This record gives sequence, structure tokens and C-alpha cells, in this order.
Amino acid sequence: MTPALECRGIYYSYHEGTMALKGIDFLVQPGEFTALLASNGSGKTTLIKVLAGLLKPQKGAVLVSGRCISRLAQRELYQQVGLVLQNPKDQLFGATVADDVAFGPRNLGLPEDEIRLRVARSLAQVGVAGFEKRAIHHLSFGEQKRVALAGVLAMGSSILLLDEATAGLDPAGEAQMMLLLNRLNREQGIAVIFATHSVDMLPLFADRVCVLDRGQVLRYETVRAIFGDHDMLEKAGLRQPYVAALFHAMKRFDRVPVNGLPLTVREARKELLALIPEEVLVKMEK
Repeated sequence: MTPALECRGIYYSYHEGTMALKGIDFLVQPGEFTALLASNGSGKTTLIKVLAGLLKPQKGAVLVSGRCISRLAQRELYQQVGLVLQNPKDQLFGATVADDVAFGPRNLGLPEDEIRLRVARSLAQVGVAGFEKRAIHHLSFGEQKRVALAGVLAMGSSILLLDEATAGLDPAGEAQMMLLLNRLNREQGIAVIFATHSVDMLPLFADRVCVLDRGQVLRYETVRAIFGDHDMLEKAGLRQPYVAALFHAMKRFDRVPVNGLPLTVREARKELLALIPEEVLVKMEK
């Protein structure tokens, strides 16, 4: 299977000499949800911009569906790869929601009927159907994030790049955004590359996690393998999800006989119930 997106030996340094990326290699399969996990200053935003074609690496190549993006016209690239920035105010510029979401499809030269269809469909996909006439500056921060995502979806992108997509959202808004991305990923097969330093929700949604540390790939594995490696996460300035951290401490310091390492509340509940003697459970049921 040809990867949806692939990095081959990416190096990038800024003009003042800061080496932000040092030999980045990883690939994402079609329909995969991959998290780029790193502490601040470790290169994840730079890497997202390189993947989107906004920054050109000094060395290495980025391939989309087997084709080097340096050989793709911008129009062709943006139909395949969509970027959602951390702050929607850096991305939204239309007077109304409809104007903004229609900008990309209109630049493709699509008929107005098709543009209106794409605008309505993408707004419905992100849960803000009927917002076409609303002014951008009248939207809440969470609504602006959804409209920015709708503008990318209106282009028909099969790959979504998101830089700290949940930053600035309250817990409910963060959960809603993650559920939305999960639905786009699972139901429509859109490959998601999600740059973040937040770990607690990733076990519910991500297929694999790529840990960056000082511009290098420290480890690229399944969610369970990554969050089971306490020492590696600590080295990268990261932590395990709170559930996993609790059980790690219980096993290490209290010698609690837990099998494996739970990553979610559901898994933790199952492990804790297994530790309760059967006669106690019977009494509890009565």
C-alpha cells in the first residue's frame, strides 16, 4: 500500500541558524490517525508546515501518495493536503462563513452550484450547518476552529494536518473536536496528522504516535507502546496519560499486581475489578 504521506530524511533550519528538524523519517498510511507528540520547541509546528508545503526543507523529501510535493502544483497539493492552524484567526479572513469556506473551491474554478454544495456539506460535517451568513467575528473561538476545518474539507482533502487543534478550548470543546476528527477519520477515511503536547485523549483516538524530541523522531509506535514507555516520555519532557501514570506508580511503588498498563478509564475499571476478591464482588452485587 502506498503511504498517504511520507517523510524521508527531512532537515530544516531557520535563517538565524536554529536547526528545527534533524533527519525526520516517518510515514502515515491512508485512513490512519497519527499524533505528532512533542513538548514545546521540539519541532512539531515546523514539521507540520513542512508537510503542508509552507516551508521547504534544506534536505529530504515529503511524498503525498508516492509523489514528492516539490513537484506538485500548489493547487494539486491543497486538494490533497489540508492544514488547520492552531489559531483560527490566522486562517479565517472572509466576511462571512460562506465567503471563507467557499474561497478554496472558488479558486479551483468550480461552478457556483458545486461551491454552494461543498460549503453546505462541509459545514454540516463539522456541526455548524446553517452558519453560512454569520460574520466570522461573531463566532465563538470553538466555532471559528470548526469553520477553519470546514474550509479545508471543502477542498476535498484526503489528509488533514492539524497543529494543536484543541488548544484554547474548554474540556467539553476539546472532547467535541476530538470526536469530530475521529468521525472524519473513521467514517470517511481521512488521514489525520495531529500535532499536540496533550496526551490524555490520544489513547481513545490515535492509531500511532510519533514522539519528537529536539527535532528528531525519538520513537514512532502504537499508542500502547508509546505510553507504556515511561522513561522515553520523561526524556522527551512529556508524561503518560493520567490513568496510565497512576497505574505505573501503583505497580512501581506499591507493587500492585496489575496486568499491562491501562490507558483509559474503561481499561482501568476492568483492571481494578479484577483485583477485588470474588466474595467481595458478590457482597457488592447484593
